[in-house]
Amino acid sequence: MTKPELTTRTATVADAPAIVEIYNEGIADRIATFETSPRAVDQILGWFDDRHPIVVVLDEGGQIAGYAATFSYADRCCYAGIAEFSVYVRRANRGQGVGAVAMTALIEEAAKAGFWKLLSRVFVENKASLALLRSVGFREVGVHEKHGKLDGVWRDVVAVEKVLEANLA
Repeated sequence: MTKPELTTRTATVADAPAIVEIYNEGIADRIATFETSPRAVDQILGWFDDRHPIVVVLDEGGQIAGYAATFSYADRCCYAGIAEFSVYVRRANRGQGVGAVAMTALIEEAAKAGFWKLLSRVFVENKASLALLRSVGFREVGVHEKHGKLDGVWRDVVAVEKVLEANLA
């Protein structure tokens, strides 16, 4: 079995409906976010702020198979070069390398945008995401115990980070 040909590009507001579909699958699956209510396109449009890169991965047919996005980490100016990120893959495309392609592209775009660090938190049970992030150079820096409740159950998360060395000068 050959891997599908995947390409990436910067996301545009026209991609918001596909991004929301993929994110809503992640919400429904309960494996990657504390969110419990499906999102609407107008909520995703706020992500397009001309500061925080968002990339989409296209499958061989040109359909969006996944995305990775950056978000503001904190309001203090000393943290201006740090971004939180998330990566989501359409259910039908999981296990095909889409996440790694998305993260590789996001890392490159985040560096171009001047960020010096990317960070996130991943459910401890989400072994696929943790393996993906290790494969693209993220390190696990600790576990936040009882970080939040999902469906009434306390969940722990692994904190991950990647320093973008080129922007440390």
